[in-house]
Amino acid sequence: MEDLKVFFAPNIKFLRERARLTQQELADRLRLTRSKLNALESGQTSAPRPEDYLKYSEIFKMSIDTLLKVNLSKLGELKIRDLEAGNDVYMTGSRMRVLAVTVDAENRENVEYVPVKAKAGYRSGYADPEFIAGLPKFSMPQLPSDGSFRMFPTTGDSMLPLPEGSDVIGRYVTDWTALKPGALCIVILKGEQDFVFKKVSVKQKERLVLLESLNPLYAPYEVPVDEVLEIWKYHSYHAQEIPSPVSDVQHISVAVSEILARLKKMQPE
Repeated sequence: MEDLKVFFAPNIKFLRERARLTQQELADRLRLTRSKLNALESGQTSAPRPEDYLKYSEIFKMSIDTLLKVNLSKLGELKIRDLEAGNDVYMTGSRMRVLAVTVDAENRENVEYVPVKAKAGYRSGYADPEFIAGLPKFSMPQLPSDGSFRMFPTTGDSMLPLPEGSDVIGRYVTDWTALKPGALCIVILKGEQDFVFKKVSVKQKERLVLLESLNPLYAPYEVPVDEVLEIWKYHSYHAQEIPSPVSDVQHISVAVSEILARLKKMQPE
């Protein structure tokens, strides 16, 4: 029988950091010593007591099966919120969203490239290891070793000042709430919507994501978090062309559009 990987130690550390708690603060809630908590998080305690599992399950609203069997750091924020809401994979039998990745001969993660012709299929295959394995892949030694990276093509002038046809490398975001407002990201949307390269601001209470273009000719808009499949934070881009500055004509066009919009609102219906 294949050895099962247990994720309890990294999961409890991940959940504590996600909740922005210090070890002492969480230890107080669990009624443990900080040294005992540190031993649990570092895996030094190979056989935690049943009471430890129960305490974590109650505080973080996760089933014990999830704490043991699922690598929570690889899940999207929306799925983690689903788990906290009680929609647990081991309670309901629903499929768990886990980031599919490929690795090289030395077990280091590759950077997968999603070409234009694969964009439509990515929305249905983004969680399928076979689909991801079929994408072009490469390695970049200068990338940080503690993240998952993917390259996406850009199309259209809404991504200016990046030249059209640039390829953007993004780092997978597991916790959307940790994004700073206005963070540059590639956002994968459901349905027939295109991949977008936008400044992203997550509105937690409204369960909305504000998307703002770098090109001032395009107005910002909001999408429900349920419409977002993945978010990849901008790391770098690759292009054959040198970015050109936004022209004065474009600035004037934006100003005229704003004036016309205000006049339209002032007109009686």
